[in-house]
Amino acid sequence: MGSLLQRGLRAEGMLVDLVSTGEDGVWRATAIDYEAIALDVTLPGIDGFEACRRLRAAGTATPVLMLTARDAVGDRVHGLNGGADDYLVKPFAFEELVARLRALARRGPVTRPTQLVVGDLRLDHAAQRVWRGETELDLSAREFMVLAAFMSRPGEVFSRLERGRRCPSPRQARTAQCVRSAGGGRHPGARRAWQATGE
Repeated sequence: MGSLLQRGLRAEGMLVDLVSTGEDGVWRATAIDYEAIALDVTLPGIDGFEACRRLRAAGTATPVLMLTARDAVGDRVHGLNGGADDYLVKPFAFEELVARLRALARRGPVTRPTQLVVGDLRLDHAAQRVWRGETELDLSAREFMVLAAFMSRPGEVFSRLERGRRCPSPRQARTAQCVRSAGGGRHPGARRAWQATGE
C-alpha cells in the first residue's frame, strides 16, 4: 500500500519519502523538515500513535495526518490527543488523501512548545541550547541530539540500534542536511509529504 500511495502522490507533484517502521519514521521526521506527514497507525515496532507522540515530544511541529482502519471514536480521539492534526479512516479515496495533505501543507507547522524540561534540565530545540539549573551547558551537536532523545522519553531505556537511529553519527547528520537542502530546489507548487506505512 505504501509504495502505491508513494507513486500516486508523486504523480500529484509531491516529493515523497517512504519508511516502513515507526522508529525510522520518527528519526526521519526529526532530521528533515517536511511540509506534511501521513502516518499509518499500524506500523511495525512502535505504532503510529506512539510515533506521533514522540515527534511532538521532540518538538517536531509538522502537521500529521493519521491513516487507520480503526474508526471508533475513541481511536480518533486518542490519535488527535496524541498530537495528530487530522485523521483519515481506511478505506479512503485517494483524492481525499491528496486534498487533506495539501490542506495540512498550506496550514504549515503548528506553533508548539520548543522546550523540554526534565528535573533541573531545560533544553531549547529552536535555540539548540541546554541549561542545568541556571548554568548553560556547552554540548556538541551529537551530545545535544542524544540529550534531546533521552529527555523526550524520560525514564525509558534505548537500545543501541534506536540510539543510532535517533542520534545519527556526524556523517549521517551531514547526509540528512544534504537531503534537507536538496528539498529546497523543488519545482513551484510541489509539496513534500512523508508516508509511513506498515502494510
